[in-house]
Amino acid sequence: MSGMSTTNPAAIGGKSFGIARVTLYVILALFCIYYLLPLYVMVVNSLKPLSEITSGGMMSLPQEWTVAPWRSAWSEAQVGVEATGLRPYFINSILMVVPAVALSTIVGALNGYVLTKWTFRGATLVFGLLLFGCFIPFQMVLIPMARMLGLMGVAGSVWGLIFVHFVYGIGFSTLYFRNYYAAFPTELVRAAQIDGAGFFRIFWRILLPSSGPIAVVCIIWQFTNIWNDFLFGASFSDADSQPMTVALNNLVQSSTGVREYNVHFAGAIMAALPTLFVYIVAGRFFVRGLMAGSVKG
Repeated sequence: MSGMSTTNPAAIGGKSFGIARVTLYVILALFCIYYLLPLYVMVVNSLKPLSEITSGGMMSLPQEWTVAPWRSAWSEAQVGVEATGLRPYFINSILMVVPAVALSTIVGALNGYVLTKWTFRGATLVFGLLLFGCFIPFQMVLIPMARMLGLMGVAGSVWGLIFVHFVYGIGFSTLYFRNYYAAFPTELVRAAQIDGAGFFRIFWRILLPSSGPIAVVCIIWQFTNIWNDFLFGASFSDADSQPMTVALNNLVQSSTGVREYNVHFAGAIMAALPTLFVYIVAGRFFVRGLMAGSVKG
């Protein structure tokens, strides 16, 4: 009949799909705002004079922009009993994180290589014990670790913190590399052995060059955990070897009278910048690396 209108099902479906997409984007935008709001508060208040914060303008943009809180947090603020700022403790964290991440990643790669391509009797038990070590609560190892650091003569030093995080990171790094190398073709290793390549030559020339995705995962995981650690830093460091997280806590606790919230916000951003930088630069490789060894074949 010519007078009756017809409705295109494809148009209805496309319209419904468009509404669903807009709804999804709105929900995601709300979640994004919710999670980024604390960062916004920290940034804008770290660039304000303290008088603007105490007058109730915490959510507003600065009327007077200033970087004085950043200078104070970096080199002038009182951390503990001295006005040293966070600079020496930031350096302590760098000196602690870089060797600990590098050592635990290399040893984890070697362990994963051995547990998959050079298997031996009891390899499953060894791997199980390493996994068990990943789930031991930090509080259980404080006293034994303190005793061990004392016997080694590195208690209260950056070297002691490097050793603690290196040992505690071996289990996780071994887990990552073991699962990744389990999907690596064993035939390549056997062919290299037939050609006369030894243990380390196979590792450096064949496995390690192909380990980029999982190495990025391990480095990001280790860097984040070690940099953000507070318990080990507070337990095994002295006044000169404290990492950034402990120094930031001391900065907040040492404030007397009127609290300098703008300085505290600036210090908190400084403490978070390295991990934020790592995720921005290499974050896209993180999920890719996690998925790389999840499927065999």
